[in-house]
Amino acid sequence: MPQTRPSRERRPPPPLDAAALERLALRYVERFATTRGRLTSYLVRKIRERGWEGDPADPAALAEKLAELGYIDDRAFGEARASAMARRGLGKRRVSGVLRQAGIGEEDSEALAPGIEERRLDAALTFARKRRIGPFAAVAPDRPQREKQIAAMIRGGHDFTLSRKIASMAPGEDTDQLE
Repeated sequence: MPQTRPSRERRPPPPLDAAALERLALRYVERFATTRGRLTSYLVRKIRERGWEGDPADPAALAEKLAELGYIDDRAFGEARASAMARRGLGKRRVSGVLRQAGIGEEDSEALAPGIEERRLDAALTFARKRRIGPFAAVAPDRPQREKQIAAMIRGGHDFTLSRKIASMAPGEDTDQLE
């Protein structure tokens, strides 16, 4: 019979204090591009999981301090995320939702909106190209298929009018007329 090791009971990690919370926050921003909102949520979750010892914690103030030190930049994070999503073919509504979920403030989101709007057509065409919709399809779809294509574009964050125009185009049709 093989010998088995006695099972070791895992000790729970010690409760956090101010210094441990700051180390945890620094390690998080070192490893991940993040926003103040995301970092605050992460720290609140860690406090809930491990407990707290000492004076009351203020994760939002710690996130603000790291932003002032330049470790966190919500606008740069938003620009990078928005441009990456546009390159993938996702539309303004979808990008705005992701930025809001990431904790990007209203002021930073509004500053990013013109850039997202400028890439609107390119993003929609990229989406259509990837999904073989409209001018990128091999054959013209029937009505139910075209409706599914329009719905996919809308779920991708594109507006209905542009989605319908692209999905209604014949295979191989020139996309320059959309501008």
